[in-house]
Order: sequence, then C-alpha cells, then structure tokens
Amino acid sequence: MPRLQDFNTPLAYKVDDSETTVSTSKGPIPSQLAYRVDIRSLDGMQKEAVVRQLVPQGGATWRLVSDEGPYLNGTDLAPFPLAFFAAGLQFCYMSQLVELLRTNKINIHSLAVDQDTKYTMTGSALRGDMIGEGVPAELNVKLESDASPEILAPLIMKASDLSPAHAVMRDLFTNTFALQLNGNQVSLSDMAPSPNDLVVKPQESFHNLQPATNNNFRENLVTKIKTAEVKHGVTGGAGSSLQAEQKRTLHIHSEARLVGNDLFETDIHLFQPLGSSFRFLCDAAGGTTTPGPLAYLSAGVGFCYMTQLGRYAHITKQNVRSTQIVQFNDYLQPGPNGTSAEAGPTDTQVFMDAEETDESAKRSVRMGEQTCFLHGSMRETYPTIIRATLNSEILPLP
Repeated sequence: MPRLQDFNTPLAYKVDDSETTVSTSKGPIPSQLAYRVDIRSLDGMQKEAVVRQLVPQGGATWRLVSDEGPYLNGTDLAPFPLAFFAAGLQFCYMSQLVELLRTNKINIHSLAVDQDTKYTMTGSALRGDMIGEGVPAELNVKLESDASPEILAPLIMKASDLSPAHAVMRDLFTNTFALQLNGNQVSLSDMAPSPNDLVVKPQESFHNLQPATNNNFRENLVTKIKTAEVKHGVTGGAGSSLQAEQKRTLHIHSEARLVGNDLFETDIHLFQPLGSSFRFLCDAAGGTTTPGPLAYLSAGVGFCYMTQLGRYAHITKQNVRSTQIVQFNDYLQPGPNGTSAEAGPTDTQVFMDAEETDESAKRSVRMGEQTCFLHGSMRETYPTIIRATLNSEILPLP
C-alpha cells in the first residue's frame, strides 16, 4: 500500500492532465461549475485525490492528499478532511464578497474572516445507529473601510446567498451512490442510485501523476503550520475517534485574510478532537494558480466519506484491501437577477477490493454516508450565521 511519506511531492500541486480524458457529470442542475474527484486509500488513514474541473471545459486538475491525526491513529502528515471543506466554505464566501465590493467600487483597507464549523457524532457503529450531523457554520467578517455601514452590511449578507459552497450547508440534498465490489456491480436498494454512467475503476488517475510543467501555480498551496501534541486518556486524544460508541462534537476554527489584492490564505485549527493546524492558499482573482474554493470543498466531502469507510472497516474488523471512489459535484453560480447560488446532490461511486460479502459492502457504503459529517450536513438545513465588524466596531446586519 502506498504511503504519503514515500512521495517526494508537495501536499498539493497542479497536475499535467493534458492528455487525460474522463467521464463528465450529468447532474440534476445545469451546472456552471462541475468537478470530478477521484480518491484512493493509501496506508492507514491516508488518502490521495485528483480533482478535475469538468465544467467549464479546460479547467485545472489538482492533486491533493489528506491524513488524520492522533485521534484516528493517523500519521498527521496532511490536512484532515474537514480542513478542506472549511477552506472551501471560507474561500467561497470571501470570493463572492470581494467581487461584490469591487463591483460596487468599494475600497477596503483589510478583510479577514474567522470561521467556526462544528459537527456532531452519536451512537454505535456496531449497532448501526451511529450518525454524523452538521451544525450551522459561523462567520465573523472583519472589514476596515471608509465605506458606510449602510452600504457594506447588505453586501456582507448577500455574499453568503451568492456562495455555492454555502448552498451545500443551506439546502437539502438526497445524495446518490453506486458500488462495485471486486469488480462486480452491487445494487444499493436502500440508497438513491447514481444518475451518472458508472466509470471504470479510477486507479489510472493516480498512475504517473506529474506536476504541471509550465509552473503556473503557486508553491506551498497547503502546508502544516503547527503539529498537535499526542495526548492519551483525554477528550479528543489519541485513538478516541476509533471507539465504537461515540457522543462528541468536532470543532474546526479557521482564520482567513485577503493578502494583497489577489490571494486568500486561511489557517485552519482542529480544536476538537486534538489535531494539527494547516494553511491553505486560494487565488482571489479567480485564476488557476491555486485550487478554487469549490475544488477544496468537493475534495473535503470525498475525503471525509473515505475516512468514515476506513473507520467503519476498522471498528467492524472488515478485511478491506483497498477503497477508491469517484465523486461528482455540480454547482450553479447566481444569475444576473441576483438569485441565490445552488448546488446539486453529491454523487459517489465506490470501488472496494475486499474479502467481504455483497451485504457487508453495502452496509459499509450506507454507514459511510450515515456517519460522514459532510453528507450529514447535506441531509438537513444549516444556514450560515454571520456577524461582522467594521473598523473594529460591531456592524449591525440586516
């Protein structure tokens, strides 16, 4: 099984994908932005993803990796899955806000956004009633500007409505699934079926991955900035997330800022369970020098689901040799009439190599969805809570 420590590559880079042809999504909404995310399991809790922008055609392809910290006995070499989702959520909001400010010719001296995302997990994996659920994200927008509060306040609220990432939390979705076990298709009678053509096993996506040769992407796209101390016998400590019985709340805190005119960066801290901190970069100008907000967001959903598959296999002692998924995500940007942005259901095709029965594999796919915090966030409505300050004074919002 490949290991992250054997790769001599950065945690994120742009892929030379010029000669690759892949399936495109036929999602339920007329997407203006569509992504295909191929993810394979590596050693332990490590995962590797190739994120392709399918719509518009010719979009960039990115290689990202994820790991888990001591709480899941991971090697802690790459960001945890929920960090990618937090980065995407934060960057998507900031991108919309900056565009609104520039469209309205509003000059700002600084922009920072603090974000708290929380999730809950309760129940027993062995009984089959364990469930992961979402909590509304909280944003604290901090602006310094000479513009009036009356002009800025409605724009701060509108940016959330125009963010497809926040539509993922705000709206209800019935996500879809397909399963292949040892190369054979298995019907998932108790889950909504995939609307997309079944793809071949995605392993070829990971062969001979090479960074783009034209060097037109930023270095240090994703970096670790603080390593968590390994603690035993405390809440959120080493191995705590592998327990078969769970009743806990996860808490991720993110601090983002606009750097110059063309770059966002966010520092993402895992407060509970006890995890490390990572920095992510995103191109504020909407270019191709970094993954876009929705590329990060889509990868986060896939990484989180893969963690739950691996965690369930560990708890139930399944004999799983490898797991891969292909995930399709569709997003609709707001139209000229200012309507809210939309997102489509997440479609996930699961490929398992395992010495398990069809029923065991089907149960894994179902429990993966049931315990995934991000799929859980899409089963209910969690509209974002926004607060703001202008020049360090509380800004009343409509």
